[in-house]
Amino acid sequence: MFNNHILSIVLFLPLAGAILLLFVPKEQKNLIRWLANLIALAGFVVSLPLAFWFDSSKDGFQFVEKAIWIPSIGANYALGIDGISLLLIMLTTLLGSIAILSSWTAIEDRVKEYYVFMLTLQSGMLGVFMALDFFLFYVFWEVMLVPMYFLIGIWGGPRKLYAAIKFFIYTLVGSVLMLLGILMLYFWNHTQTGIYTFDIPALQQLTMPTNIQIWVFLAFFVGFAIKVPMFPFHTWLPDAHVEAPTAGSVILAGVLLKMGTYGFLRFSLPMLPNASSDSRIVRAMIFLSIVAIIYGALVSLMQKDMKRLVAYSSVSHLGFCTLGLFALNPNGVAGSIIQQVNHGISTGALFLIVGLIYERRHTREISEFGGISTVMPVFATFFMIMMMSSLGLPTLNGFIGEFVILQGAFEESKVWAAFAVAGIILGAAYLLWLYQRTMFGTLNNPKNEKLKDLNFREVMTLVPLVIWAFWIGLYPKPFFKVLERPVANIIQRVRPDYYAAHPEAFGGPGASRTATPIPASPIAATAPAAIQTGTPATEGGR
Repeated sequence: MFNNHILSIVLFLPLAGAILLLFVPKEQKNLIRWLANLIALAGFVVSLPLAFWFDSSKDGFQFVEKAIWIPSIGANYALGIDGISLLLIMLTTLLGSIAILSSWTAIEDRVKEYYVFMLTLQSGMLGVFMALDFFLFYVFWEVMLVPMYFLIGIWGGPRKLYAAIKFFIYTLVGSVLMLLGILMLYFWNHTQTGIYTFDIPALQQLTMPTNIQIWVFLAFFVGFAIKVPMFPFHTWLPDAHVEAPTAGSVILAGVLLKMGTYGFLRFSLPMLPNASSDSRIVRAMIFLSIVAIIYGALVSLMQKDMKRLVAYSSVSHLGFCTLGLFALNPNGVAGSIIQQVNHGISTGALFLIVGLIYERRHTREISEFGGISTVMPVFATFFMIMMMSSLGLPTLNGFIGEFVILQGAFEESKVWAAFAVAGIILGAAYLLWLYQRTMFGTLNNPKNEKLKDLNFREVMTLVPLVIWAFWIGLYPKPFFKVLERPVANIIQRVRPDYYAAHPEAFGGPGASRTATPIPASPIAATAPAAIQTGTPATEGGR
């Protein structure tokens, strides 16, 4: 019973906890905190069997659950995961429990409502990564907006209402356009098969004319690009991060931004292979990714607020993720997925670190600090580890993701890789300069002389992320292993001739016999020459 419905248990446990909290008197703040933390921890624990039971040698989705939901429109309750979903679900359950634990002393007002929204948000995020029905996916995608809007609007900073409304409007506009794309797929499938269905695996097998694919791609692009966020759709992100409570920033950076890249992976690439490999779209996506990498890093260098600096760094780091995706080769796509996890670990930890110092000083201005390592050595140690993780130091997780992405980019174009490397150099500059200004030097500000170092609870919010950062940095093989088949299937769908030219990228000549069968696609006739032949593109890209 547990095995057959493990996804539903993982999905609805946080929501059940939120409903339970509704019956607890709001005056019982400590009881509410204890219950919320136990529920969040239980959510992480029940998700662990997914990692142990997942069979990376199998194709397709696993732990599939399906039930008829709205037969009149062809919508079903359908859940399932592959290796991509698995990593993002584990990231979500871990960061969710850490974010709730970090809120113990930070939230004093309307505690009950706060934890109800946090747990509801957790279920919404998990549903996005599990849904195998487009209608169900869209429901979860929209459900996420409401709790995050209230988390920013009620418990945020001085400009919280502005940031909350801006976040909601941006995301809603993208969601509506994405809905149009979903409906185009829905009705096109009916014209081809006579069946109305929102079934994602079925829709992934559709063949559509390139011109229609491009229109659907553009509809999806707006929704996913806003969520990533890609340049120039990023302007909502710094405001949302700066005004959100610490836990909200952790979830926003660690999980919500991955919804956009996940959308490209799950829908745009496999469902719209002609459009995704169209030279015009590839060049545009690579250009926007490189601009985001360099622009985000340069703007981070100019920030005076620590939280805003980390927020703009997300624009730069997510640029690497989209660069890897649209390199359209196994290294680029696998590296992108690993880097999405890395970003959740590293940037989530950095937002926790900024929140910890804010609780003590009630300021995030970099100029207010200096010499903090002398009074908070434990804090400074964790800060140093996660800062090095974010900038890509070898032995830590960031290095693995960036290296594999650059390998994939270099395979397609040396120019792409060269520009991306500039972002890594700038990333080291703004992070090291931030650390030097806040941790080193003398204690010039008397307000910093009696700062208390991290307590046990605060340490425990950071320890799991440090362990995961070193694990990926030192032994990333298990993570790449679960990605082999889903990445191979994506590449074979988008670039069907890539395997013939690069059999080693799919595990050798026998790999084609185990990959998911892919129906004939018109992509070979319309893809750019570099993709049709499987040969490297020119120096300037495809």
